[in-house]
Amino acid sequence: MDSTLLQWFKSHDGVIDEEHMGLGEIDGCGLGAISVKDIPKGHVLFEIPRNILLSTRTCTLKSKLTGSEWAGLGKGWTPLIVCMMWEAAKGGESNWDGYLATMPTRFDTPMFWPISELEELRGTSIAEKIGRDDAEKEYSERVVPLLKSRPDLFLPAHLDTYYTLEQFHIMGSRILSRSFLVEEDESDKEENPDVSMESSKSMDVDRSREEANSPDEVKEDEHEQNDDGDSDSEDGENVEDIAMVPMADMLNARYGGENAKLFYEPRVLKMITTKSIAAGEQIWNTYGDPPNSDLLRRYGYVDVPGQGLDIVELRGSLLVECASSYVPLLSEQQKERVDWWLEMGGDDTFTLDMKSLLPPELLSFTQLLLLSDTEWEKTQEKEKPPKLKSDEVKKCVKDALVMRMGLYPTSLEEDENQLASGQNTLNKRHALIIRIGEKQVLKAALESVSEPAPKKRKTESQGGTRKKGARQK
Repeated sequence: MDSTLLQWFKSHDGVIDEEHMGLGEIDGCGLGAISVKDIPKGHVLFEIPRNILLSTRTCTLKSKLTGSEWAGLGKGWTPLIVCMMWEAAKGGESNWDGYLATMPTRFDTPMFWPISELEELRGTSIAEKIGRDDAEKEYSERVVPLLKSRPDLFLPAHLDTYYTLEQFHIMGSRILSRSFLVEEDESDKEENPDVSMESSKSMDVDRSREEANSPDEVKEDEHEQNDDGDSDSEDGENVEDIAMVPMADMLNARYGGENAKLFYEPRVLKMITTKSIAAGEQIWNTYGDPPNSDLLRRYGYVDVPGQGLDIVELRGSLLVECASSYVPLLSEQQKERVDWWLEMGGDDTFTLDMKSLLPPELLSFTQLLLLSDTEWEKTQEKEKPPKLKSDEVKKCVKDALVMRMGLYPTSLEEDENQLASGQNTLNKRHALIIRIGEKQVLKAALESVSEPAPKKRKTESQGGTRKKGARQK
C-alpha cells in the first residue's frame, strides 16, 4: 500500500481496513486496489471524512477572489482545476499535500497522445470528445488572465511550474478519471450550518436506497464533458458538486466488474463491497458499465477484446442528411422538426450496441424527418414522437449507417489483421480495439436493418378473414 497516501489519509481521520485491502500496480490498469484476503459482501473497506474531499467548496481559493474573478473561470471544471493547481503550489501548507503528491502525472489517455496517433481514432466516437483545442482556449482565455492579475495568490515564481498548460491538462485529466459527484446532504447542512463540506458531487448521487437502512450511493461523474474545461451537459450541474475523493479514486473501473460502491452518510463516505471478493482479486468501483471508448478516454485503457462493451454513436445530423434524399425539406423545415424533437426530450445522438442495434428512438427520429407536411402537423398536435410505419425509415437508417461506416479510414478486416499482427504501439492497439468494436456494431446494425420485414399473418375465423371488431370463437 502506498505509504505516503496511507499516512496522509490516516492523519486526516480516514479509516481503512488494511487487513482486507491493499494498493498495488496492476497490469494494464496502473495503481489499483486488491483484496488481501476473502472479503464478504457488505463489508466496509474504508471511510472518508467529508472535510478531506477536494472541491471548490473545501478549497479556500474562492473566498480569496472577488465575485467577478471567480465567475470569470466559468461553470465547467476550470474552477476546480485552478483550485487543484493552487493547492499543489502551496506544497506542505496545503491540506491535500500528501494526497496530491500521490496522484498520477502521466496518462495514456488520448488527451496526451501525439497528433500522429490521434489520427488512429479518426471516425470513432472518441475523436470529437477529446477537446484539446477547447481546453487550451479555456486556459488561455480564462486562466492566464487571472494568474497575471493576482500575483499575490499565484506567485510569479510558480507560474512556470504549477500553472502551466501541461498542469492544466494533468489536473483536468485527474478530474476526468477520478472525480465523483457528491451531493450536498441537506439534513446534515441544517444540523451543521457552519461546516463547509457537507457534501460534494462528482459521482452522481442516487437517492434511492439499495437496501433498508443503507447509506445513499455516490456515483461516478458521468456527465458529458470534454477532457478539460467546460461541461457539455445541460443538466445544470454545479461545479461545487464535483469532488476529488481520496482513497476512493484508487479503485479502477471495468465493464461488468463492479464489486464495491461508494455510499455517503452525513459526515463520511464509505466504500462498501456489493458482492464477495476472493483474495487476490481486484476491487472495482464501476458505475454504469462504461464502454471501451469511455474507458480509454477517461482512464487510458480498454478491456480485453470481446469482454468489454462497444458502442457506436450515430449523430442526428447524418440522419437529417440522408432523409433529404427521401423527403426534400428546406433547412428551416428540418430545423423545426429537429428542434421539436429536442424539446420533447429526444437526443441528437443515438447510441448503438450489440443489444440495441436499432434503438426505437433512432427509428422514431428518422420517421419524424420523413413525415409529410400533413403528418407533421398531426404529430405536433399529438405532442409525441411518431410511431414507425414507413418502409423508407429503415432505408434511410441504412444509408446513415453506411455513411457512418465510411468515416473510418480503414476497413474492419484491415483493422483485425493489423491487431492480430501484434506490431502496434500501446496507443495504436487501444485505437484498433475501439475501431474494431465500433465497426462490429455497425456491421451488425447494417445486417439487422437489411433484413426483410416479417410478413403480416392474416387471422382467419371460421367464415374467412376476421373483420375488425369481430369476436373470435
